[in-house]
Amino acid sequence: MTSVLLLLVLSIFFAYLIAPLVELVHRPIYVRGRARLMPRVLAIGIVYVLIFSALSLLIILLLPIVSDQMTQLAGAAPEYFHRVQQRVQGWQTFYQSALLPANVRDYINSALGKAFESVSASVSTTLFRAAGLLTYIPWFVLVPILAFFLLKDADTFRRAALRMLPSGRLRWRGDELFQDVNSTLAAYIRAQLIACLLIGTVCTIGFSIIGIPYALVLGIIAGLFEFIPLAGPLVVAVLAVVLASFHSPGQALAVFLFLVVLRIIHDYVTYPRIIGQGIHLHPLAVILAILCGAELAGIAGIFLAIPVIAIISVTYRHWMEHRGADEGLVATLLQGEPEGKRQKAKSKKHR
Repeated sequence: MTSVLLLLVLSIFFAYLIAPLVELVHRPIYVRGRARLMPRVLAIGIVYVLIFSALSLLIILLLPIVSDQMTQLAGAAPEYFHRVQQRVQGWQTFYQSALLPANVRDYINSALGKAFESVSASVSTTLFRAAGLLTYIPWFVLVPILAFFLLKDADTFRRAALRMLPSGRLRWRGDELFQDVNSTLAAYIRAQLIACLLIGTVCTIGFSIIGIPYALVLGIIAGLFEFIPLAGPLVVAVLAVVLASFHSPGQALAVFLFLVVLRIIHDYVTYPRIIGQGIHLHPLAVILAILCGAELAGIAGIFLAIPVIAIISVTYRHWMEHRGADEGLVATLLQGEPEGKRQKAKSKKHR
């Protein structure tokens, strides 16, 4: 079930990502005063060819570098764990030599040992789960296929859903709700994907300038984890600072300051400009949504958490506006749509 849900989520994200390109290719072209409209299926096919050609070229250019850095990181991992053990032993020696009661020293030593074992187990579990994700690769082939049908028949699905509602104000309200949900999801998904690309690129360049090994791998990880609000950037910061501390305290401090400045600029300058008027949620709502999503549906739940909360907030707003209308629900079902709002809805569709 989780695999199917993750497949559907990725397909929706991919469809929203390339929808503007499809609309750009699909728009009418005027030849001698007559509008020529390319078939939508052909427009989607052209966009697919362009996107997958660019991705293939990018993979060809970056795969050798990423493979080399991953090999180096895997070879250096035992040494990093050995250094961590040495640091833990050094802290234990320090606490033992300090003028502390015996029970306090024993408690500190036990806590440090348990913390190291917990971190080691967490790393091993994360690596095991990451390796387990390779089993989903055959499923990823279905992502562009499902996205193709979503792009081709999205308008048909919307009209079919609206026909299930009674004509009049309720159908008009449903159309407004679908438009708001669509614009909200589009704003969020495209903003997140642009932010992932931007953060991954900036982190790769910044880590390379600072001189951290495996800068490209860390940049890719930063870009991927950027899709997980709050928790993703925090994990990347801890990983990068710890890795830099193995080489130089100065590098660790430089990485920390670089990431702090990057988060301030991105969260308060670039990201609000990218997302525009799309989604505005309180940080507490974001944290709770991510935790609930991860608990209920795993990886797919993490990706779905923020969009679901956004859809719920949009739906609740429309419901409150509907309840605040002058007419009751029964009158709404019986009478037709007001002329002013009908003209407003038509102008929105033709805009």
